[in-house]
Amino acid sequence: MSSPEIKNLHIELSQYLTRLKVGVGFVLVLGLILVSRLIYLQLIKHDHYQSLAESNRIALLPAIPNRGLIVDRNGRILADNFSAYTLEITVSKAGDLDALLDQISTLIEITPKNLRRFKRLLDESHEFETVPLKSKLTDEEVAILAANRYRLPGVEVKARLFRNYPAGEGLSHVVGYIGRINDADLKKLKEEGRVTNYKGSTHIGKVGIEQTYENLLHGRTGFDQMETDSSGRAVRVLSHVSPVAGNDLMLHLDMELQRVAEHAFGDYRGGLVAIDPNTGGVLAMVSKPGFDPNLFVDGIDPATWKELNESLDKPMVNRPLRGIYPPGSTIKPFMALAALELGLRRPQDAIADPGFYSLPNSRHRYRDWKAGGHGIVDLHKSVVQSCDTYYYRLAVDMGIDRMQGFLSKFGFGAKSGLDMQGESSGLLPSREWKQKRWNKPWYLGETVIAGIGQGYHLTTPMQLAAATATLANGGTFYRPHLVKSMKDGATRQETVISPEVAWKNDFHPEYLKRVRDAMVDVLKPGGTAVGAGAGAQYTIAGKTGTAQVVGIRQGQKYDERRVAERHRDHALFVAFAPAESPRIALAVLVENGGHGGSTAAPIARAVFDYYLLGKRPAGIPVSEEHESAGD
Repeated sequence: MSSPEIKNLHIELSQYLTRLKVGVGFVLVLGLILVSRLIYLQLIKHDHYQSLAESNRIALLPAIPNRGLIVDRNGRILADNFSAYTLEITVSKAGDLDALLDQISTLIEITPKNLRRFKRLLDESHEFETVPLKSKLTDEEVAILAANRYRLPGVEVKARLFRNYPAGEGLSHVVGYIGRINDADLKKLKEEGRVTNYKGSTHIGKVGIEQTYENLLHGRTGFDQMETDSSGRAVRVLSHVSPVAGNDLMLHLDMELQRVAEHAFGDYRGGLVAIDPNTGGVLAMVSKPGFDPNLFVDGIDPATWKELNESLDKPMVNRPLRGIYPPGSTIKPFMALAALELGLRRPQDAIADPGFYSLPNSRHRYRDWKAGGHGIVDLHKSVVQSCDTYYYRLAVDMGIDRMQGFLSKFGFGAKSGLDMQGESSGLLPSREWKQKRWNKPWYLGETVIAGIGQGYHLTTPMQLAAATATLANGGTFYRPHLVKSMKDGATRQETVISPEVAWKNDFHPEYLKRVRDAMVDVLKPGGTAVGAGAGAQYTIAGKTGTAQVVGIRQGQKYDERRVAERHRDHALFVAFAPAESPRIALAVLVENGGHGGSTAAPIARAVFDYYLLGKRPAGIPVSEEHESAGD
């Protein structure tokens, strides 16, 4: 029988103490880790996690401001807002989108146009954004969707403000329109640091006044700070910052005058600009044809957009600002004044006009519009009867560079400075310009035709109107302006925009009178616009013009009847009235209209008659908001 094993108590005690120390150390390390983590979360990251917790508990809901109104000089509405319900879908919450759309279609009518627009907007939107499926819901449709809300994930019915343009096509290029904010708009807003103010906003100004004055019209976005429960439902409002409505804009433009001008154009294409020569305020601005801006507010149908964009009539082109045309004979009053100011001609100096002009040692003949010529022609007669030969000779004596320098005093060859984006600068040629543009020398023959507003010289109806207004007021170039005043959306305080003088020309009063007197006789017997001046109760000073669209061969005679309609000459007319104390100056361009005296001048007469006398052409009903004409 073996003896029992004797335990070594010292060793066992030592092992026990070691295990105890390891255990205690392990517990201490874990405790230290927990305490460190607690310190990190509660102290170091306190602000961060408190913000996250608050963001889960508190939601910021943007309050979209009312967009400012746009009205004419008499307070008639040109752009306003109305509220309507819209069916919108958040794609990230919708699940099976096709199944959801089918289910909605069983409840309310969803047209193919609604679906095409939805899918197009879907491609342009982020998945967390709501995308409109159908706008301007009826009360019945709203009730049906509300009753079935529980089985339509991601579907919301929202009250939205919609923009409305009562004038329709008439002011489409002036007022413009708003459209949905796209990626390019969003990028620009971020670059300008304005994106925060557009939280919740879906639309932005795209063209016209809506685009140029977007910062003022949009207003300032407000917000509601809402406390929410774990399911995201609102519990209570913690704070509220009210939105500030956008500024209301009043234009110089007279809506009734605009309607008269549009009516006078009939079925012709073209542009008209009427300006107050004493302030630069734009009284009317017509671009024919136009388009309905209401089509763009809710997203234009692709088929309609294609039709507008590909139309031969080019309704999307803002003709007063973007249409560039040779000024033709409307340049002659400015050339006549240049001849006197530069000392190249005296009023009594005369030439014998055989019906053509030839450069020395050249067989080429630059024809006058009148076969056989005008006989003996002085400066007065050259304007009244629009003698080309007189200005061929004058242009050669003046030279292209002096011509360019003088005509620039009236704003030709540069943007007028109108408060609207997208204006063209036209073209006022010179030797330097041609050398830089084409790397070719200037030829004397090019100077000859520049004298009658042909060749490289291109201008816009806006430039022609601003130049005519400068001639009418004695030489002061006012920057054309559309907005007359603005009313602050918060304080309702009105700010009037003062006329802006760009520069003043010091023309000799006697020379100005000579040119004006000749322009007055243009509308009297013997003048090229006698028909438009017949029976006028006030004095009109004007000048007709014709601008070639396609050239004709030397020796051939232009016959309008044998030329395709879109290849016929453009008709132009510039004028101001009353001649003694001008209150309105304008430029009219009728595309492929032929002769300025028979086509463009009657349009101007209708505008003058309404603005100065209150006479309305037959066929234009008086609007409900009609007030007396003129200022």
